[in-house]
Amino acid sequence: MTGQHPAEIDTSRPHPARMYDWYLGGKDNYPVDEAMGRQMLALDPRVPVMARVNRAFMQRATRWLAGHGVRQFLDIGTGIPTEPNLHQVAQGIVPDARVVYCDNDPIVLAHAAALLRGTDEGVTEYLQADVREPDAILEGARKILDFDEPIALSLIALLHFVPDEDGAHELVGRLLAALPSGSHLVVTHATADFTPEESRAATEKLRAAGVTLALRSREEFTRFFDGLDLVDPGVRVPHEWHPELGDPVTGQDDGVIPGYGAVARKP
Repeated sequence: MTGQHPAEIDTSRPHPARMYDWYLGGKDNYPVDEAMGRQMLALDPRVPVMARVNRAFMQRATRWLAGHGVRQFLDIGTGIPTEPNLHQVAQGIVPDARVVYCDNDPIVLAHAAALLRGTDEGVTEYLQADVREPDAILEGARKILDFDEPIALSLIALLHFVPDEDGAHELVGRLLAALPSGSHLVVTHATADFTPEESRAATEKLRAAGVTLALRSREEFTRFFDGLDLVDPGVRVPHEWHPELGDPVTGQDDGVIPGYGAVARKP
């Protein structure tokens, strides 16, 4: 593993990666994460469905990319390992695929060994870094990935935790600028477009707990793909992007899952 450094796990306030783990039924979370997760459920019972839908989108997008010749993946905001992980999906199609995971949560570092069990032919590595440190991420990724060949940059359920004050669009632009032609950007993002009142209440709850949530509109989400060629069917709610049998489904009472997902190619 590269770029790692020891850090204490802060269990005094909830962390998005650990809350996500709780929504998915995992055990790598703490009471503070479950408590906030339950508050979010009280505001919107679809939250666990949203977590599963995001996970399924990542797997479908990875299969699509690997099936279209992409052999390198940079996944930022990896989260706590939940099988199948991105490298398992990619290397199941392209055994020699190279995958770099990146996250800023020490609990992910503690479980990084599970992320590194890939194929003998492929390469799987982990970087301990924050999306707000694009230069550090790129420096670490260059040691593992060939930046003369296409790379898929994956930002799943991450950017809504990066407010405009931190320059979310600029950060994505800096990462993309380093990638060669033929690379792809993969993003899912929460929105308040469909459930403004519930989303506003959730944002306020999380802010009070020290977690920033920047819900963006369809137009703001689409801006992340400026200068890129969107892969059909373009910007969609995540479960409508190339749906497959066996994916999590939304019930009639769930309504629209409040998020967007898309994949785009760098010309």
